[in-house]
Amino acid sequence: MRSPEKETELSAISDVLVTKLDVTDKHSIHEAVQAGLRQFGQIDVLVNNAGFGTLGALEAASGEVIRQQFEVNFFGLIEVVKAILPGMRAHKSGTIINVSSIGGKLTFPFCTLYHATKFAVEGLTESLQYELNPLGIRLKLVEPGGYKTDFAGRSMSFYGVGGIDDYQQPFDRFLERLEQWPMSENIGEVARSYLRSSLGRHRKITLSHRTRCRANAGGPAANGRYGV
Repeated sequence: MRSPEKETELSAISDVLVTKLDVTDKHSIHEAVQAGLRQFGQIDVLVNNAGFGTLGALEAASGEVIRQQFEVNFFGLIEVVKAILPGMRAHKSGTIINVSSIGGKLTFPFCTLYHATKFAVEGLTESLQYELNPLGIRLKLVEPGGYKTDFAGRSMSFYGVGGIDDYQQPFDRFLERLEQWPMSENIGEVARSYLRSSLGRHRKITLSHRTRCRANAGGPAANGRYGV
């Protein structure tokens, strides 16, 4: 995690290593992986869960916002996967779980950058499985729907429409609808989907005829209850 000094509950559990890892910092990625290997000998499962969202009109997005969105949600994920692969290849085993989103399957307005990163994660994972499956390494996708978390708070960057009148009215309407959309409180089912994915084949893993590496974690959007 980015701020391990703030964690108190996990630190109190035996056989749990809490260490610093910032997906935008290659050095911290390397150090976290090495710390895990020193303590446990090998790393069997990687869960790529880091991410945040952006909300606004693409035309109003600054270069900094665009780069940050991709650095965290996509490029950072790649760097973590690359850091973990030597150990998994050496043991000819391992599972990589990439947390995508329902936003990697369908799109909403004014979430262009976020959707772009999640569609990228989906494509990367589905292609990478063909490289790694022969080496004994499995890849899984988890696609959560809408849940009552702080994602729309500290994990969301609102950059708006940049004062462009053509976008303001539809943007305001979208924000109103966003506040009304139902959100699941059963966040535990997302954690359970991680566990099912790491343990092996499960009846909910194969949800698409195109791939064997997808698991839908549920939530309102995943169940077709969202509308724009």
